[in-house]
Amino acid sequence: MSQPFIYKTFGTCSQFIEVTLDGDRIADVKFIGGCHGNLQGVSALVRGMSVSEAMERLNGIRCGTKDTSCPDQLCRALEQALHATTATDQQ
Repeated sequence: MSQPFIYKTFGTCSQFIEVTLDGDRIADVKFIGGCHGNLQGVSALVRGMSVSEAMERLNGIRCGTKDTSCPDQLCRALEQALHATTATDQQ
């Protein structure tokens, strides 16, 4: 299991997303800020899911008139966490 990866969100109520991966699977997700109940639900639903499946399901979701959403920002966080984990594993 990798170290938690912290992602600074953009354009959402949540400020940060902490992602922990286990290979290509999502071990844990924690949102800091935002709609607590909804984000706990999103976190619980993606736990154990592959990164690619979560990204396929959540990418491009918008919140109202915003160009992004917390689930869409989670896709960005997962992408960066996977890249960081892969780069660390190659060293």
